[in-house]
Amino acid sequence: MAGGLGTRLRDTVPDLPKCMAPVAGHPFLFYVIRYLRSAGITRFVFSLGYKHEAVEAFLQDELANLDYACVIENQPLMTGGALKLALGATRADQVLVLNGDTMFKADLHALGDLHQSVQAECTLALKPMHHFDRYGAVVTAEDGRILAFSEKKHVDAGNINAGVYVLDKKRFLAMLWPEVFSFEKDYLERYAETKKFYGVIQDAYFMDIGVPADYLRAQHEFQYISFPFEHLDASWTLFLDRDGVININKPESYVFHRGEFIFTEGALEAICALSDMFGRIIVVTNQRGVGKGLMTLDALQDIHDYMIDKVEKTCGRIDDIFYCISPDDAHPDRKPSPGMAHKAKVKYPEIDFSKSIMVGDKAVDMQWGKNIGALTVWITSETYKHSVDPSIVDLACNSLAEFAHLLKINRQ
Repeated sequence: MAGGLGTRLRDTVPDLPKCMAPVAGHPFLFYVIRYLRSAGITRFVFSLGYKHEAVEAFLQDELANLDYACVIENQPLMTGGALKLALGATRADQVLVLNGDTMFKADLHALGDLHQSVQAECTLALKPMHHFDRYGAVVTAEDGRILAFSEKKHVDAGNINAGVYVLDKKRFLAMLWPEVFSFEKDYLERYAETKKFYGVIQDAYFMDIGVPADYLRAQHEFQYISFPFEHLDASWTLFLDRDGVININKPESYVFHRGEFIFTEGALEAICALSDMFGRIIVVTNQRGVGKGLMTLDALQDIHDYMIDKVEKTCGRIDDIFYCISPDDAHPDRKPSPGMAHKAKVKYPEIDFSKSIMVGDKAVDMQWGKNIGALTVWITSETYKHSVDPSIVDLACNSLAEFAHLLKINRQ
């Protein structure tokens, strides 16, 4: 649901729909999409209205590989009418519904499991809060069934509707709805006592940028909290660029033999630590020095044998190396084109690009990551700092060692 006017943010964020308010270098919607993709969501339907062109341009420019559809209301339909319209573009019987201006890092699988087990019509994610008056509290039974929605008033402690729902589409659409209605008032609150509505209480991170104070707070918190540290496990794949990440770059030249291959500080220890966190670690590297005839494939193989041997002796691992030797920038395997990623997935079908991270020091690395739908980590470099667009960087670190350290402390 991404058509909000953002009335209370109008002075702070003029001329943009609320979901497109810039936060820490990206539209807020960027973080919502990234979180959902990290949780395994693969298809999106965007319900748009006010300033819909801004959202459409963002999706086309920055998320071209996303599987999505846009549904646009020609007149304000309120949340219920907009949702009813958008459901026409969905493909599943059970649909996940979220607000584009709210981030709640809910356990979506737990939400779906309860919804299916009790055959609910609608299942809500509920957030415990203290001392609030901006939201109404949700009253539930011991089994999670929702009994009532209270009016907005000061509450010392309670559970709020976090704006994340699993909805039975067929049962919802079977009701006779007017063209314009409120999902919250006319559906949830009106039918709480008679329909099977359930709630899952989860004390996860919550951010609603609907008021200026929380919008400003998000600017600071989203620098790190938006990176899905807590979701990283053995189902994730780590793609690593080579030169400038694993080994020291030779500016304007190439590493011609193993004697010139010098590991960056802390890289071996970092790969050791990362080997315990990721299911696959794959190196993807452009090596057009071979294509230019400046070195041989045998020399490149010897360098890689040396690199892998050193990594394994430090208790780390590199599962595979994919490289492109073509000097042609338009070659389908040369970064930023995604050819090497597709070859990796053919060899390792379990790779999920939405659960992958690309670490590199150049603009082509960051764009390669975005082209496959992965998260991107930029190893900051004085040489390339002016060529890297920060809008396609999810996390910036000074070194591979710093990245490994950040993962370790944020996953504890």
